[in-house]
Amino acid sequence: MDYSPLLLSCKLAGISTLFLLLFCAPLAYALVFLPVRGKLFIESLIGLPLVLPPTVFGFYLLLLMGQQGSLGHLYNLFFGHSLLFTFTGVAIAAMLHSIPYVVQPLKASFSRIDRRLLESASVLGCSKTSCFFRVVLPNSLPGLAAASILSFAHIMGEFGVILMIGGSIPGETRVASIAIFEYVEAMRYEKAGQLSLALLVVSYIILLTVNILEKRNNDS
Repeated sequence: MDYSPLLLSCKLAGISTLFLLLFCAPLAYALVFLPVRGKLFIESLIGLPLVLPPTVFGFYLLLLMGQQGSLGHLYNLFFGHSLLFTFTGVAIAAMLHSIPYVVQPLKASFSRIDRRLLESASVLGCSKTSCFFRVVLPNSLPGLAAASILSFAHIMGEFGVILMIGGSIPGETRVASIAIFEYVEAMRYEKAGQLSLALLVVSYIILLTVNILEKRNNDS
């Protein structure tokens, strides 16, 4: 059995989750603690992937990342080839589609922090950036872990957006969910079953980890 699509899914989920945390943690901090203008509009925009069908979201990403799209044209100028049907393009699509799965848990975790800690840090001369690194992040480790796991799990199971942006190129964009779909289409049910079982085990472990973290966070 070829498990390379599953390994590619893990690679995609791991890299995308890392970059999502780097981007979404400051974003969630700003939405919770800073007086951001138009906050409701920004939060609604962030939450769009939760309600839009993946095909609709993927279609607009296809326009944005294609040769005529602003992101695709810029990428082509710097790297000399299209962003579509590449691992990089799939990773960008996966990250954009998974932003709410990271921002929402981080916002919930940041909101539980006692604001008196931030006030005390500010009185002691900490800037907002220092407060973020010295107060907010150390007191939000369960939230960071939950956001990481939810993002990883969501990207592992992503199908529609990845198919529209990356197609099915072995070793490049053919992740586990797409490989299972192709096996079923070809009536190769044994291979589809083996890969589905592997993905089921990984998904269960991820969900179990989230539940353990939530229980520890509630007990503390």
